[in-house]
Amino acid sequence: MDFTLFTAAIVFLTSGLCVGQSVLPPGPLTGAIGGRVKFTTTLSPPAKPFVSVSWTFNRVNIITSTTVNITNADHKDRISLDRTTGSLELWNLGLRDQGEYRVSIIPDGALELQGATTLDVYVLLSAATITSPTATLIAGISSTTLTCEAAGNISSIQWIKDGLPLCPSNNITFSVDNRTVHLSPVQHIDNGEYDCLVSNPVSNQTASHNLTVNFGPQNISIDGPLAASTGYRVSLSCSADSIPPATFTWMFNRTETGVNNTLYIIERMEALHIGNYTCTATNNITGLKDSVVHKLRASSAAPIWSFALMVTSVLAVGLLQL
Repeated sequence: MDFTLFTAAIVFLTSGLCVGQSVLPPGPLTGAIGGRVKFTTTLSPPAKPFVSVSWTFNRVNIITSTTVNITNADHKDRISLDRTTGSLELWNLGLRDQGEYRVSIIPDGALELQGATTLDVYVLLSAATITSPTATLIAGISSTTLTCEAAGNISSIQWIKDGLPLCPSNNITFSVDNRTVHLSPVQHIDNGEYDCLVSNPVSNQTASHNLTVNFGPQNISIDGPLAASTGYRVSLSCSADSIPPATFTWMFNRTETGVNNTLYIIERMEALHIGNYTCTATNNITGLKDSVVHKLRASSAAPIWSFALMVTSVLAVGLLQL
């Protein structure tokens, strides 16, 4: 065997490389504008220095290092070569630095080693926002869109609602690039905080937007006793799910009471207070109303002796009149 070929084979075996194998890890590498990146070879420092190390960018020479260094003018003040491994560091990155990088290394007494990779340069993301048309939204009627934007190269967008991933549904669809969410029609469950997370390989940004969907009133109810004893204070409380909060009015046995509050208070229960109490909730934005009736009766827990005493008193009066 030719001694030169034998020596080259030994260099390949000791370096851990196979014939034709790249000395650069698979790319692409990524960097940010104004940042730095290092093209690191898979080589260990040899026993004898490399005869030459040469790097090119898009087939144009960056640096050739032998006994002296010949450096491209555009890279002169922003590259550093590690002569022991052939690795190259490049800083003050710009979009002009995107492309293919190749290295050629000639070891002492061995065959040439080569490698190639690519570099993608990204603008750091900033000023992320969610925009939406200014409009009053009513559940089941209105539609709207949320659009996510940011300055810089956006690689991906993720939508989140109230801390959970936002998924397509019967009324929620996404644009092809995921930048826009379309809600048609909006529902009351669409109320909440929406976040869009924009990212690229070198940065990420999050924008938030609170969406208000007006709905209701619904699920109206009255909380209070079904029966009360004479002389006791009685409180009835009306509630309903509504955005904005509903306003309330009360009727007693179909007669307006003038009470416009969630609470209806009977300071002292009397027989004249027995009957039907109707609470009506109104949403002034949706224009919807809903009512519920609460029937209040006398308590069966009233003392029995009170009735007997009343009968005795009536009899006594009758006897005196005789």
